[in-house]
Amino acid sequence: MAFGTETVYGLGGRADSAAAVAAIYAAKQRPAGNPLICHYPDLESARVDAEFGPVGLALAAAFWPGPLTLVLPRAPGCRIAANAGPPDTLAVRVPGHDAARALLRAVGVPIAAPSANPSGGLSPTTAHHVLAGLGEKIDAVLDCGPCPVGIESTVLNLSGPYATLLRPGRVTVDEIEALIGPLGVPGDEVVRGPGLLGPHYAPRAALRLNALCATAEEGFLAFGEGGRAQGPVFQLSTRGDLTEAAARLFTGLRLLDDIVLRRGLSDIAVMPIPNEGIGVAINDRLARAALRT
Repeated sequence: MAFGTETVYGLGGRADSAAAVAAIYAAKQRPAGNPLICHYPDLESARVDAEFGPVGLALAAAFWPGPLTLVLPRAPGCRIAANAGPPDTLAVRVPGHDAARALLRAVGVPIAAPSANPSGGLSPTTAHHVLAGLGEKIDAVLDCGPCPVGIESTVLNLSGPYATLLRPGRVTVDEIEALIGPLGVPGDEVVRGPGLLGPHYAPRAALRLNALCATAEEGFLAFGEGGRAQGPVFQLSTRGDLTEAAARLFTGLRLLDDIVLRRGLSDIAVMPIPNEGIGVAINDRLARAALRT
């Protein structure tokens, strides 16, 4: 079943069941080898399956419950199915959403849950988005309302000799480095986190990034003031607020995507987003989406 978190809606299944994990991959048509995040109600339950170490414990204490995923060595006797990720590591998170943690406590086992959408497509931030994308491929959706963060969690790899950022999110590099010091540079290693295999987060229409204006043949994803458009517009934040923009990003792309395709327009033009704070994560999603188109 799908359920809401503070980041995006996840498609959940028992992380200790190889059959349930395989069903998640099948429903999403997700490439094998793209790891799943295992969700827990609290740090204590996550420590059953993953080895945290001092750095992992410090990060969990600072940012959990919340939008930070840690990639950690699997603990001896780890319960998680082998097909949920690499054989030696595990991506784990305690979500910062009351309904999600209540579900996890009620189920009593970790839940593997990638975003509840067809692989590579726009992530869902409402229950309606989930149904539009997966429909009859899933059993149920727990409607937890709109996701307040609106983009996927930050993913930090702690399984190597130094911490590396695999995916930016709401928890920023500045916040992490203020706690544990400078991050290293990811190497050419086994894929240990989600969202790293090529194009992701993409609408069906093409994207044109860093556009200050849009023609009548384009949708326009606007941010703050200064943009000019002749066609349909979705404003991420009239006051230029990056947190608001992140929460509205996937909704805006979905609405403009539908309009562009329905009207036979050419593409979606996207205004520049400041590359600071959560804007780094917004630009990451936009850049990956543009790769597909």
